Amino acid sequence: MTDVAYTLISEPNTAGKPSQQDFKSLLEKSKDDIKIDAMKQILISMVNGDSMPDLLMHVIRYVMPSKNKELKKLLYFYWEVCPKLDSDGKLKQEMILVCNAIQHDLQHPNEYIRGNTLRFLSKLKEPDLLEPLVPSCRQCLEHRHAYVRKNAAFAVFAIHQVSEHLIPDAAELIASFLAVETDSTCKRNAFICLGRLDREQALRYIQDNLPLISALDPLLQMAFMEFIRQDALQAPDLNTQYLHIISELLDSSSNTVIYEAATTLTILSNSQPVVTSAASKFIDLAIKEPDSNVKLIALERVTDLHKKNPGMLDDMCLEILRILSAQAMDVRKKALDLTLELVSSRNVEDVVKLLKKELQKTASSNEEKTSEYRQLLISAIHTCAIKFAEVAAGVVDLLLEFMGELNSTAATDVITFVKEVVEKYPELRSSIVQRLVASLKNVTSGKVYRGSLWIIGEYCTDEKDIQDAWRHIRSSIGEVPILASERRAQNNGEEVEEESKENGHHGPVVLPDGTYATESALSTVTATASKTSQQTPLRALILQGDFYLAAVLSSTLVKLILRFSKTSSNTNILNALKAEAMLIMVSILRVGESNVAKKQIDEDSSERIFSCVKFLSEEQKDEKLVESAFLEDTREAFRAQLDLEEKKKAEKDALDLQQTAQQADDVIVFRQFAKDTSTDVVAEDLALAANSSIKPPSLSSKLTKITQLTGFSDPVYAEAFVQVHQFDVVLDVLLVNQTTDTLKNLSVEFATLGDLKVVDKPTTHNIGPHGFHRIQTTIKVSSADTGVIFGNIVYEGHHANDNTIVILSDVHVDIMDYINPANCTEATFRKLWNEFEWENKITIKYCHMPTLKDYLDTLLKGTNMNCLTPGAVIGEECQFLSANLYARSSFGEDALANLCIEKTADDRIVGHVRIRTKGQGLALSMGDRVAAIVRKSDKPPVAAV
Repeated sequence: MTDVAYTLISEPNTAGKPSQQDFKSLLEKSKDDIKIDAMKQILISMVNGDSMPDLLMHVIRYVMPSKNKELKKLLYFYWEVCPKLDSDGKLKQEMILVCNAIQHDLQHPNEYIRGNTLRFLSKLKEPDLLEPLVPSCRQCLEHRHAYVRKNAAFAVFAIHQVSEHLIPDAAELIASFLAVETDSTCKRNAFICLGRLDREQALRYIQDNLPLISALDPLLQMAFMEFIRQDALQAPDLNTQYLHIISELLDSSSNTVIYEAATTLTILSNSQPVVTSAASKFIDLAIKEPDSNVKLIALERVTDLHKKNPGMLDDMCLEILRILSAQAMDVRKKALDLTLELVSSRNVEDVVKLLKKELQKTASSNEEKTSEYRQLLISAIHTCAIKFAEVAAGVVDLLLEFMGELNSTAATDVITFVKEVVEKYPELRSSIVQRLVASLKNVTSGKVYRGSLWIIGEYCTDEKDIQDAWRHIRSSIGEVPILASERRAQNNGEEVEEESKENGHHGPVVLPDGTYATESALSTVTATASKTSQQTPLRALILQGDFYLAAVLSSTLVKLILRFSKTSSNTNILNALKAEAMLIMVSILRVGESNVAKKQIDEDSSERIFSCVKFLSEEQKDEKLVESAFLEDTREAFRAQLDLEEKKKAEKDALDLQQTAQQADDVIVFRQFAKDTSTDVVAEDLALAANSSIKPPSLSSKLTKITQLTGFSDPVYAEAFVQVHQFDVVLDVLLVNQTTDTLKNLSVEFATLGDLKVVDKPTTHNIGPHGFHRIQTTIKVSSADTGVIFGNIVYEGHHANDNTIVILSDVHVDIMDYINPANCTEATFRKLWNEFEWENKITIKYCHMPTLKDYLDTLLKGTNMNCLTPGAVIGEECQFLSANLYARSSFGEDALANLCIEKTADDRIVGHVRIRTKGQGLALSMGDRVAAIVRKSDKPPVAAV
């Protein structure tokens, strides 16, 4: 029988460990400091398996008489782990002296020594040792100090558990003690013991305290709930009475009691009133508690209630949205996600109204994360509008009204949302387009303007809408030709400046910021400001060099003209529109080639604009092909993208339903007839925390992770099983002595390169001839960088000063164990791509694979990354492929990648992979992985030998 160790202490290197004789000498010293250090080393050795039975008498003689408090505490640790029985299983004679010393401590005038001794009694399992201590322990129940009494209650219960005949009247003793006790902690401890000793008396005590149960101390209320939660599993007929008791505890002054009461209610019953009451208390806790972790836990409980009882909490959406007053963004996001799960056609209007108010508040808010919160609100409103058509129109009007006040990212989300609404609800298209055209005057972002122009070009189908949109675009472009008007404006500005220099005086002038300036400087500033203010948003963006927007504008003009030709027979207006459109496009091309714009026009935009001019100026041989390309193909591509997203969402919903659904022919389980009548939430949480559901790895998977560290001809053969956990690497090393000599003081020393750290060093051991030995060491991992573990084996030779060293092979830690596929939005990907500084570019020069899709699949499998580009965009027969990839490490590090490849005429795949991360180490590590895949796939086939 092995003794139970209650104290676990890590053992340092045992190379200089004292022998038992050395320990005896140290204990005989007169100084307490020396004895304390010796006792600590003795305890460490005993916990790790060396029982040291010969030290018992020395500890009794030289340590037990000491009055030093720290030494006495160490002494009780020693009594816990020391062997108390002889080889025949009987109590050692020396323990009589120990028993006398413990009895003296139980009668000690110092209450803390008494209490500590009583705590020690709760850990003893030897009836012979406990028997003489029972009278003193019973007397401690009447001690004047509460610290002694509360430990005495647990000690009486523990002694009764070891052997009932030692204290046969333990239940009556605890019940009598509980009846006269006044201290709350002592009453809590006594009731816990009584509940396990005598259920009937515990129930009677609860019944006696029912009138005052809401006024009791929270500690005793918690003890009541723990007893009720366990007893309800065995006695379901008392559930009604228990529900009444727990419902009264919901009004307790302690938030901890309220949380436990709400949790216990959901265990006892799943009826509508009970679930609603418990959820309401969880929501109140999430609102009142200042700690963000408590808020998240309470919201998680509400989420679990909704999953187990769908439909019962739909009316609590507005209560949950009260949690948006919290400052933590995680709490707000959790509350919005939960609300979106509960929203229905009955409450969607109220939810959207409240979200609108929150969105309006963000316009005047100066909080640090206002933009992020605004995006969460827009996303929530978007989801509501897509689910419920009745609120879509009002939502779009609100978001378009705020579009000018939003930042670029939030405004882009609004445009993306408007695209989806316009496509899904044809009856709202005309009103939304009109509202969008009116809102464009406040737009300053090129990306938002591009999305708006695309919507106008695709969904302006009425003649009136087309003319209104055209008028806005024409007024937003300003005077054309753009180049001539801009140069004329520059010349007028120079003339005004020269005239002011000649005629004006140079006296000091106070600028608006309070500084002095000359009149010439003032006139220059004024001229520049007036010039900037005169430029409309669309014209300003084009002059700043956004020619991608200009290309989208040209395509939109062509779409409007083609749609106008279908809806109207007025050729005069049609010809005027064509002429004006060509003038605008040619004017943009001229500006792009001049020095008026901040940068030259790129080749792609120039070619696209010029092709639009050709479509309008020349008669096309196949007009239907042109109309199909402009009016149908782009909308079909967008519709396919929406269909793909809906398909993914449907698959996810089907998977969630499959996990929670029950088959029609499943066996009906009657709780009253089952052996295990119910499951305790606390027990489930403990099982999850202990990872009881995780299966151990198979033998075959272990064999693939074994690394050979030394050669077969070395005096010591070593191999390691590398086991990777979430934040550390465990090396299980097998050592084999291949010599006929005993290897003395053999130690294995490890060192690391990279963000790795050796946590514990293996101890020194002696290995006999042809003997085996296993050691373990833990390496702490702090980032997903490539790490190298190296080391050596050192042992003593035939002479004292002669050491033999065996060098170990390097162990490379695979970063793929820490890289996991992840998802993010396109806006988040672009934001991170712009923020990250480190880029690693790997070139693909020569690769033979059947399709580009096969290369992408190989790259995803080898790097554990996820493809963010929709599958509908990636065609297997296409000659060019571009995709965005994303992964996230276990340490929260983001890894972005962009794959850009094409297939050449000779059936080769060429291109590059660009990787961006926040830190250099992860970029290099991921680059090495990608380069290895590239080298493997870039090997040219052998044509002839």
